[in-house]
Amino acid sequence: MSIPFVATPSWQTAEPAPTREPPGDRVPAVAAESQRATDERFAEILTGFEPGRPRAEPAAGVVRAAVPASIDLAALDALAPFAADGPVTDLFVNGGAGLWVDRGDGARRAPGWSAEEPEVRALAVKLIARGGRHVDEATPTVDVRLGLGIRVHVVLPPVSTGGTLISVRIPRAAGRSLAELAGTGMLDEPQRLLLERAVRERRNLLVTGAGGTGKTTMLAAMLSGAPAHERIVVIEDVAELRLAHPHVVSLEARQANLEGSGRIGLDALLREALRMRPDRLVVGECRGAELRELLAALNTGHDGGAGTLHANSLADVPARLEALGATAGLSPDAVARQTASAFDLVLHLERVDGRRRLAQVGRFALHGDRLGVEPL
Repeated sequence: MSIPFVATPSWQTAEPAPTREPPGDRVPAVAAESQRATDERFAEILTGFEPGRPRAEPAAGVVRAAVPASIDLAALDALAPFAADGPVTDLFVNGGAGLWVDRGDGARRAPGWSAEEPEVRALAVKLIARGGRHVDEATPTVDVRLGLGIRVHVVLPPVSTGGTLISVRIPRAAGRSLAELAGTGMLDEPQRLLLERAVRERRNLLVTGAGGTGKTTMLAAMLSGAPAHERIVVIEDVAELRLAHPHVVSLEARQANLEGSGRIGLDALLREALRMRPDRLVVGECRGAELRELLAALNTGHDGGAGTLHANSLADVPARLEALGATAGLSPDAVARQTASAFDLVLHLERVDGRRRLAQVGRFALHGDRLGVEPL
């Protein structure tokens, strides 16, 4: 099923046009002049590398899903064979220290990779350019999306003290149902029935957990079970959420350009989304001022909505919400009352020894004028 994300960018058919740079702010010569040598070096690294070699079966709770056909792994250049080698979810290049690959059971070092820091930097510049942006000392941290969902994040020295860092998140195929997740051990049968009923009854859901616990996977599985006639509007910082649903509209935030203008944040996109008559409003991750807009929307008749939030435990969720509310100018009392009214369920995910699971389900409650959460 074709998911209606942003159209394929031009880099897939042609090299991107040079990015205009302010005087005195140029891409390091090593990144431009040694690109051919770098490509040859990466070809040498990959000589004899055999994608698809037999590997141990992943632990229970590891979701094995193929990369969607619409995702072009070739965009990752020298990283492409490693991305295609099994059910890879993340790639991490730590300067000249090596490459780590996560296949759902934790990041493990790739023995077939060796690259010096200048080569890693040249690769980082190339990947960011393919995403239509620019990275250098003036803008040393950049996040881009390649094609229909590959997310690339780069940090350059001196912000990164150990060399150029490249983090790649690879989306898996949409269409994983809650029943399939239950089959992997990510949730049990009573939890599956509870979540299916919550989606059916248009409950507002907040999915929480640390990075890599499967929040996006869980959210996609739930929303894919929404009725086909409903219009789902998804707002994300970098588009990652892939739904097996016939009517999905995706909005992606835009970072500021080299002059510091042109930024469109999640809070602005949320306000725009309300004018698009969504049946279900979804925020990929609440990080700041957009929390105020989401709470306002869910408290004014927009039921069936959802969002994700980073938190260490179910008990820590109220404190995280209060902290985010403060960045949006909301008092703890306002956050408590709006949150308790907005969300019906809190789903907290954990990852232990590579196994992702729905650890706790709870609901918000008011404890005086402060927000609390009660496990179900």
